Amino acid sequence: MVTLEKHISCLAVVLLSYLVLLFTKCANGIDCFKCVSMNGANKACDDPFHNNYSTAILESPCMGGRKGRDGLFPATSCIKIAGYYDDTGETITVRGCALDSGTLTTDTEIIRMSHCGRFFYDDRYVHGCLQSCNDADACNRSPRATGDPHRVQGLLQLAAASLVLGYVLLNRQHLLGVGS
Repeated sequence: MVTLEKHISCLAVVLLSYLVLLFTKCANGIDCFKCVSMNGANKACDDPFHNNYSTAILESPCMGGRKGRDGLFPATSCIKIAGYYDDTGETITVRGCALDSGTLTTDTEIIRMSHCGRFFYDDRYVHGCLQSCNDADACNRSPRATGDPHRVQGLLQLAAASLVLGYVLLNRQHLLGVGS
């Protein structure tokens, strides 16, 4: 015979599974602008940045390398480097993408923390800022994983049907007048 505890356990598993599916969103990587501008040679890449809804420099999804691995992987963050070379004063703007390689410290993962100052890039010292973002495609506003009202309504209907079915199963002998 099905006990109330078993029915509640089954119902809890079904509801939890549905909730996980309800709020889970597949991640295929982030879209990022990819370009380089030296001394303002690529105006489309320089600041102030005007996308104007062009896909010419937008990589979708943006792919990046991981430390210690061959190949490219879907990126988790967009990056922008803007500054000037210490030795020549040439300006540089680089837009691209990267992903966390899984090391334990933030100083070896450029996407974990934006920072400004001096850093080594392309075998030269640059004075400027390295910024990263992962909150949206192309670092603009992105849709968040939110519940669809129809899915929420379906969840409530599923819960109600499960409760009614459980009640009927647990009380079927009493309801049918059998075994009294």
